[in-house]
Amino acid sequence: MPITKIPSAGFSDAVNFRNILINGDMSIAQRGTSSSSVSTAGYHSVDRFRIALENAGTFTVSQSTDVPTGQGFQKSFKLDCTTADTSLVSGAINTFEQRIEGQNLVYLKKGTSNAESVTVSFWVKTNKTGTYVFELIDNDNSRHIAKTFTVDSSSTWEKKTLTFAGDTSGALTYDNSTAMTVRIWLSAGSSFQGGTLPSSWVSASGSNRAVGQTVNIADSTDNEWYITGVQLEAGQTASEFEFLPYDVNLNRCLRYFYNLIDRPGGDSEGYFAAGYMYSGDRLYFQIPFFVEMRATPTMSAASGTDYYTFYRDSAGDNFNEILTTQLRKNYAMLRAADSHISGTAGQAGGVHTTSNSKVTFSAEL
Repeated sequence: MPITKIPSAGFSDAVNFRNILINGDMSIAQRGTSSSSVSTAGYHSVDRFRIALENAGTFTVSQSTDVPTGQGFQKSFKLDCTTADTSLVSGAINTFEQRIEGQNLVYLKKGTSNAESVTVSFWVKTNKTGTYVFELIDNDNSRHIAKTFTVDSSSTWEKKTLTFAGDTSGALTYDNSTAMTVRIWLSAGSSFQGGTLPSSWVSASGSNRAVGQTVNIADSTDNEWYITGVQLEAGQTASEFEFLPYDVNLNRCLRYFYNLIDRPGGDSEGYFAAGYMYSGDRLYFQIPFFVEMRATPTMSAASGTDYYTFYRDSAGDNFNEILTTQLRKNYAMLRAADSHISGTAGQAGGVHTTSNSKVTFSAEL
């Protein structure tokens, strides 16, 4: 039969990765669905989104199922104030943000006469109506631009869209370091509100960052703040949110963080590596990463009495702690840390965990 050419329109729904941000639908949460008593900056629940938090209350950070109706979203990011701060010190800060690699931003042509505008869109719900500040930060050249937006109705999902002009100054570095930070201000001390909001790209000034912010998300334990459908894209208009297949979204997150054991919704007890006795008291085992990480990661491993077991030759030896021997972007060579291991050089077996075990690798920005 004759071969018929498929028209280009047949691929109109193909994934284009137009969303610069990762996990904007909040569907991946490798660290867990909830983290309580949060009073410091960091990644606490939903992948790729962190909060910068200092002297601005205490929160539960979680992945929520509260989403805008009929928009296709299943998850949202939630902040729930559990300890209030009604009188912020001058340097108080609470922001919701994502940091972006420079090599993912080159097509914006920043620093050239053809610099692209960008548009951000998102859904937000909170009882704290009022004015918020949305800031883009050029970390490579210490520049920024910001706009305000308002939440008009209490505890109602609202969609917001903001467009930022392209920046003809300050080219971004093509590397795997933080080139840009996308930030929403939730609380801001007076140190960040003493100047003029940068409505165009200018040299970064701390006193200008959150001018016009009227909301302090920490001023009551009744306060809750949700967000989902966060999309940043080139151009001056917002397109519909770009939903990615779950496995694609997960793989993009694995570049920055890999929860090897105790994955949410998965098994926390079982075999996780093959190992071998290098000598009579030295056990090695290797962990290959499914996705090459952004940079050489750091490992965090829970330790405690008999948290791990090496089974070989019809026997099992318990050990308490895991140490790193070699870390690379695509694998980790690990070893047992104490003298409980006793075997014969060359013996092979499986490394098993208890329900208390946890091993993670982080290459976050």
